[in-house]
Amino acid sequence: MRILLWLSNNLRLSDNPALHAAVDSAGANGEVLPVYIKDTTNPWPIQGAAAWWLHHSLAALTHSIKNKGGELSLFEGNPATLVPELINQNKIDAVYLSQGFEPYEVQLQANIHKWCKQHNIECKRFAGHLLLNPDTHLNKQGKPFQVFTPYYKAALAAHTIPHAKPIPSNLAKVWAAKKLPKSVVLNKLKLLPTLNWADQFNSQWQPGEEGAHKNLREAMEDKIASYTHDRDFPAVDGTSLLSAHLRFGEISPRQIWQQVATQMDGEQCAPFLRQLMWRDFSYALLHHWPHIPQQPFKQQFEKFPWQKASNKNVAKQLHAWQTGTTGYPIVDAGMRQLWQTGWMHNRVRMIVASFLTKHLRIHWHEGAKWFWDTLVDADLANNTAGWQWVAGCGADAAPYFRIFNPVLQGEKFDKQGEYIKTWVPELAALPAKFIHAPWLAPQDVLQTAGITLGNNSTYPLPIVDHKYAREAALAAYQQLKGD
Repeated sequence: MRILLWLSNNLRLSDNPALHAAVDSAGANGEVLPVYIKDTTNPWPIQGAAAWWLHHSLAALTHSIKNKGGELSLFEGNPATLVPELINQNKIDAVYLSQGFEPYEVQLQANIHKWCKQHNIECKRFAGHLLLNPDTHLNKQGKPFQVFTPYYKAALAAHTIPHAKPIPSNLAKVWAAKKLPKSVVLNKLKLLPTLNWADQFNSQWQPGEEGAHKNLREAMEDKIASYTHDRDFPAVDGTSLLSAHLRFGEISPRQIWQQVATQMDGEQCAPFLRQLMWRDFSYALLHHWPHIPQQPFKQQFEKFPWQKASNKNVAKQLHAWQTGTTGYPIVDAGMRQLWQTGWMHNRVRMIVASFLTKHLRIHWHEGAKWFWDTLVDADLANNTAGWQWVAGCGADAAPYFRIFNPVLQGEKFDKQGEYIKTWVPELAALPAKFIHAPWLAPQDVLQTAGITLGNNSTYPLPIVDHKYAREAALAAYQQLKGD
């Protein structure tokens, strides 16, 4: 039996249900042919920082498969036509793949399944990208959950997370030893950004299955026990750094769940495991409400009076936000960390998102687009749910009138300004007392620190006054309620 193993969101060898099933089904005389297809028809193509990650993830997977006696074949195009072509050209008996839950993936996989059925080709989809299947984890009325806490409690009460499986022991016996005809070399996929900005990512990250498990080990040794406290402080290395590995399926969520839950104290690890379930919840929202990448979950926000990015002044504000030059140090530190590393601390993600949607009243679409290009862990479900949550228009969202004060947020979560000093080094000599609001510092303090404020100076003045912005945002919200 010749099985086409279509790898998409599961770029790993361990705990890969599609791979395990393919190895078992191929039998002693069978063959498993692993392929990856760069999809050119997906309306949400992997790009920017995430494409950089994907390039290196595929390089790592290619090396792993080769070490096990196989070859990974790479293709580019429309999977709806490529998969049938590969089946016909290579005498394929079955297609095994990981089940997707993004709207485009669901339709694509359904179409390929239909084609396979019409042509007497076995096509099987396997769970593995999430802990729970959104189609089966429903409330007592048989409907999707819209609030996270009931979703989470019901999950713990009703489901047991399946055990993760190791790499199949007999891979070398079933791998295809040669690449498929017309397979391209990795560089032909042109995943690496043309901007040299991503060059600095190499010192920050180790894409691939090995890097994923390394980060998990380090998190279990040094981070998860204090995760409840440390995760809110961006100057502290207190998060797992597993998000991009999960996004590309270099490690499965149940591998993380199983290792953490069985090897660590239950109360200590519960807050961390809760974040894995939040990821599932985000996917469930996207799966059941496929319109939310474009439209607000709460329909009344369709009429919210967002500032138009086409307006010159608003465009300047958006650019200041993107480049970390808003004049609010905690916001600027986050946006510069994002640009330089392809990642941003989660607490700061909330602060910068609140600033864009509430201080500037710029549509959350603009923020989501920027994150989509600049995050190595850019993920449609998490990106959409996160932005809608902060903007107040999503399911189980923070209320719109919850407006973060960026100065107070900085003082609370970066008291000594260590995070700011790292990413906004021109403020490093400023005393902690003034680092969160440099415009309040006396002139002699600024002079001693070598800082001038304003246009074409060391550091900009705030592009908007917090009090004024807050009042304007609340007035806009009242206008929405009035409608």
